Amino acid sequence: MDDQAAGSPQDARSVSVCYRHPDRETGIRCTRCERPICPACMVDASVGFQCPDCVRGGSGTGHPPTASVPRTIAGGTVAADPRLVTKILLGINLAVFLAVQIRPSLLSELYLIGEWPPAPFQATRGVADGEWYRLVTSMFTHEQIWHIGFNMLGLWWLGGMLEEALGRARYLALYLLSGLAGSALTYLLASGTTASLGASGAIFGLFGATAVLMRRRRYDMRPVVALLVINLIFTFGWNDIAWQAHIGGLVAGVVIGYAMVHAPRERRALVQYGTCALVLTVVVLLSLLRTAQLT
Repeated sequence: MDDQAAGSPQDARSVSVCYRHPDRETGIRCTRCERPICPACMVDASVGFQCPDCVRGGSGTGHPPTASVPRTIAGGTVAADPRLVTKILLGINLAVFLAVQIRPSLLSELYLIGEWPPAPFQATRGVADGEWYRLVTSMFTHEQIWHIGFNMLGLWWLGGMLEEALGRARYLALYLLSGLAGSALTYLLASGTTASLGASGAIFGLFGATAVLMRRRRYDMRPVVALLVINLIFTFGWNDIAWQAHIGGLVAGVVIGYAMVHAPRERRALVQYGTCALVLTVVVLLSLLRTAQLT
């Protein structure tokens, strides 16, 4: 008798299905609108569960669906592979390095240079002649094996930790803007005919952001400070090093890193991406100023 009752037409009609997933049976209903919801649609509320529509519409008191998603200290989404962007950046740098080794003539199209040939000749190449892309390509271009070796070690050691702490989008913004800041300051202060290349500006930006992050988490800062001091000694004590790129990247990294980890939760995205936009604006203004000087 019990088996027959369980399979009767009357029992079948009493089974509810999720209003968002009609193929899923459920016995749970939203505490606000009383529509049936499956476990995938349930959002914790102060009492019972609510459906996503009630939460998004502000009719309930539960948490939004994204509230349960793990977040980094900067508000980014926790990724399954916390080093994915770092690996991609490493791959791009290595690919460009190999391309330059195979075809050395490619180097002249990628490095950062203000104008060439110098005045009074008319410039035929360089940022001042409209080749603004060099501010970016020079960040991924290396000529010597020791240069790319040091930069990629720094990227791997610092990048993975920062990517995990900030999230992919914020970390990528930090890397690119630090590199651009280094390129812009080099373009502004170095001779227009001086060629510059390398990811050092971006790496120094990672140094600056790492120092800010470690101070925010109250970690022992002596190791990162010691590494930074050593790198600064090399910066100003070694010939043929574009110190402008190192300093520009470092300053940008500190500014962006501080905004990333200290932004108030209620205005986090506005402060973080607003700071990124401000740094990008400064980069553009410095580049325009130098272009006006050279032309």
